[in-house]
Amino acid sequence: MTREIAMQEFIAVMKALREPNRVKIVKLLQRGELCVCEIQAALGISQGCVSKHLEILCRAGLVDRRKSGPWAHFRLAGEPRSACTASLLGNLRHWLEADPEIAETIAKLPDIRRRNLCRKARSTGPHD
Repeated sequence: MTREIAMQEFIAVMKALREPNRVKIVKLLQRGELCVCEIQAALGISQGCVSKHLEILCRAGLVDRRKSGPWAHFRLAGEPRSACTASLLGNLRHWLEADPEIAETIAKLPDIRRRNLCRKARSTGPHD
């Protein structure tokens, strides 16, 4: 990887993480794969906003997308594009764990998973 490409990837990752909801999404995905409707419920923002944030995180190489029929599921990148991205994802596992907003968002996950939002959403159409 050339220095120029490495610098561009670093800047893309830093830009992706400058938005608080995207950091929250990464923190949520540290707990496992989620669909858009689960992330939407945890953050309390629109599906369109969640999808836009996920697209930015995917382009930065922080998040992977897996299609399952009409549904999209997201998880942290299994193989980050660069050592810099891998290092940031590794460090982010420990950063902000005590932050009240992060803790509140993560605390919603068990209830959201129990409600099985994807199954309920199937009657209204796909979410990605």
